[in-house]
Amino acid sequence: MVGRVTVELRHLRYLLAVAEHANFTRAAEELHISQPTLSQQVKQLEKALGVQLLDRTGRSVRLTDAGATYLHHAREVLRDLAAGERAVLDVQDLSRGHLRLAVTPTFTAYLVGPLTGEFRAAHPGISLDVREMTQDRIEAALLADELDLGVAFRGDHLPGVDSAALLTESLSLVVGRRHPLARRRRPLPVAEVAAQPLALLSADFATRGHIDAYFAEHRARVRVAVEANSVTALIEMIRRTDLVTVLPDAITRGHPELHPISLDPGLPTRTACLLRRASAYQSAASRAFVHIARRSARPS
Repeated sequence: MVGRVTVELRHLRYLLAVAEHANFTRAAEELHISQPTLSQQVKQLEKALGVQLLDRTGRSVRLTDAGATYLHHAREVLRDLAAGERAVLDVQDLSRGHLRLAVTPTFTAYLVGPLTGEFRAAHPGISLDVREMTQDRIEAALLADELDLGVAFRGDHLPGVDSAALLTESLSLVVGRRHPLARRRRPLPVAEVAAQPLALLSADFATRGHIDAYFAEHRARVRVAVEANSVTALIEMIRRTDLVTVLPDAITRGHPELHPISLDPGLPTRTACLLRRASAYQSAASRAFVHIARRSARPS
């Protein structure tokens, strides 16, 4: 308590909504309360703290310096409270529960289906929320307690994100079955890729960065004719055109109309990891998914 007014959780949620919308009316609509009520509650919070949290003088509502500092801690309080509520509701026998998972896009094409299928078969009472997003967004969402687990690549992770190796992924040059290179039996020298029109994933994919680094290391000047932000779209292009791409071998194996070609020197492998927030409570559902993922990724 500060002064004579008690700061309650609703005050924190109301301040967060106003800050996110930069507008009292839109925030009130999201919270399903009236605009005057919201304004009164925020003023009540400011009175309790003895500082102005919002600058209301412009066309939009902005946090003051004090407001930005306070909101940082308020977010942590709300995040930890939500984690505590999930911990209380966690059912150790896995008869019910909820798991929030995110994967980088290439894993959607070959890993998510088998893993979720096996998990659902073993624990049908657990509901799954599966999202596809870039690795930087996965790590930020883990730290904000918006996810329980992520599947991405080993590398430099944000402080507070733990990673555990899951599987090793290999890549190859890939063409359609009717492409002239599909008849090739020997590895293709990397310098000869320059003669081929490439279709690659866009720059926001971790896979693209891996491919670009390989070509740069070997001083191979390549011609990128098409960029796509969808693995599915890329596969369809390769099937139906003379374009060439680079894909994980696990994706190529699942599409008989695609043909992999080894490069010389070979493309380096990379390690896929399970990511989680270091300090996060690990629910029974989360532990069960980790167990299944590690078992499925183990070489047979």
